[in-house]
Amino acid sequence: MPTNLLSTSTTTGFGGIVQEYLWNWENQQLRVVYETLGKGSPLLLLPSFSSVSTRSEVGELAKLLAPNFQVVAVDWPGFGESSRPSLNYRPEIYQHFLEDFVKAVFNTPITVVAAGHAASYVLQLAVKQAAFSKIVLLAPTWRGPLPTMGASQQIAGIVRGLVRSPILGQALYKLNTTQSFLGFIYRRHVFTDAANITPSFIENKWHTTQQPGARFASAAFVTGNLDAVREQSDFLELVQSLTIPLMVVIGESSPPKSREEMNALVALPGVRSVVIPGSLGLHEEYPAVVLEAVQDFLFSP
Repeated sequence: MPTNLLSTSTTTGFGGIVQEYLWNWENQQLRVVYETLGKGSPLLLLPSFSSVSTRSEVGELAKLLAPNFQVVAVDWPGFGESSRPSLNYRPEIYQHFLEDFVKAVFNTPITVVAAGHAASYVLQLAVKQAAFSKIVLLAPTWRGPLPTMGASQQIAGIVRGLVRSPILGQALYKLNTTQSFLGFIYRRHVFTDAANITPSFIENKWHTTQQPGARFASAAFVTGNLDAVREQSDFLELVQSLTIPLMVVIGESSPPKSREEMNALVALPGVRSVVIPGSLGLHEEYPAVVLEAVQDFLFSP
């Protein structure tokens, strides 16, 4: 599918060429924004899913990779600068999107570096077809926040329905995206150095959450409706089915439950792994450390 040039820079970009990919889902056209920087072998850089998900979270890492790769970073549908319609956001949407986007933008198997919840989608596509030549997973997760906290699918569904509702939902969403709450989440789970969680940093994150339609995909992620697998065994089975090299980067301060899942992943035969400073947001907080940890893997034949 054709892509159209938007501009060479935006407020949320990192200095690359910003383009849009027009993608159709159930007779509705979605505008997906992506950014390209650098020259060389193509590399797809996927941000994690979260209420503050944008390609800018991988922007510094993109700039570090750009001298050696043509880096493409994307705003997932429903997040960032991409369209945010009131869809029933679920794995099927992102499975189809990733497959279509890779097919439209690249003409050869590519290296992919994926953060957080993007891991399952990358693994599923890699098992399905030869889309990728190498995979790097940064602080990979497969289960959303509410299910990780022990909420049942029924409770999570009720919460999701409430947040999607017109008036009450908007109020609930605003309560859970205040700057003070975002700062609390970053200090607890995402960053490890409080000095990096500045007022201007949190204000930028807050602005991301306040875009029209932002609550729909966010609610889906938080309540586990974007979990592409339901069991740890399914996640590990995807990895065991891979036929291409895989490397996993773990933050030494990752939340205990997430760390247990990551440890189970890297215990599998053939998985390369490294533990570096950081937590779930290690790719944004310590991009230079991430690059140093994975560069041998990226450049190896």
